[in-house]
Amino acid sequence: MPSQPLSGLFYSASAFLIWGVSPLYWKALKVVPAFEIILHRVVWSFLFLLLLLAFRHRWPEFLQGIRSKKTMTTMSVTALLVSCNWLVYIWAVNQGHLLQASLGYYINPLVNVMLGYIFLKERLRCFQSIAVLLAVVGVLYLTIVYGQFPWIALTLAGSFGSYGLIRKMSPVGSMAGLAIETMLLSIPSVFLLGYLGVNGSGFFLNSSAVIDLLLVGTAVLTATPLLLFNLGAKRIKLATLGFMQYIAPSCMFIMAVFIFHEPFMKAQLVSFVVIWTALALYSTDSVLFYRKHAKEWHTSHPTDSS
Repeated sequence: MPSQPLSGLFYSASAFLIWGVSPLYWKALKVVPAFEIILHRVVWSFLFLLLLLAFRHRWPEFLQGIRSKKTMTTMSVTALLVSCNWLVYIWAVNQGHLLQASLGYYINPLVNVMLGYIFLKERLRCFQSIAVLLAVVGVLYLTIVYGQFPWIALTLAGSFGSYGLIRKMSPVGSMAGLAIETMLLSIPSVFLLGYLGVNGSGFFLNSSAVIDLLLVGTAVLTATPLLLFNLGAKRIKLATLGFMQYIAPSCMFIMAVFIFHEPFMKAQLVSFVVIWTALALYSTDSVLFYRKHAKEWHTSHPTDSS
């Protein structure tokens, strides 16, 4: 159906664009500590996801997940990883380190390749190996010449890469899985928010109506791009989806340099160019590999091409 790929492109691009411009939202909450933002994001996202599960008839999958001890153990680990990723990201945005955050999401695909090689015994193709080595060179160059270890970028890439690796081996779908993760995180979050509310140090209901609405709105910002991503991923090719994932860090990079005017030194430029080159190699290799195998599949299944 011709409209199917076009709708997939729209859904996927919308998801990555929302993730890419999300720093504008977090900047609007700059007065609120990053940790408190995460507490609200967890609780409101859980409530919003419960509504989405009911709307999309995913309750059986959610209930099956929480009844499984193995699933709950796995989701406990991924919940810690995703909360770490959220916390570091929001802190980085509001402390003027959006460039490092964008770097983290640029190198994330290469981290995924490396994690697959280490833990899943996936073989690296020639260009993949070169791309990973170039990314390492870019990070080392930034560390040595710029004199600052890019821990924000590596924490974001490492936590999200590990999260993806573990979730890949879990049978729970993305929406039900995130609902279970936020449920687990909501238990301590509710108590901590209650404590902040009792002693008057919390911002919710103690600041302004705008801040209150923005804190509640973190649920929509969390769940909406995830839903769009899932809708898009089912409709377009994996290679296309791989290219589109660079929309988010590209938006972050542009905003960091041209809107928030973060310092962009020569060492950072060289490091980014090296990593962009690595991504170009990685993406080209992925497209060629996909086309080769798609052609082989159609050759061996001529009657299925319709």
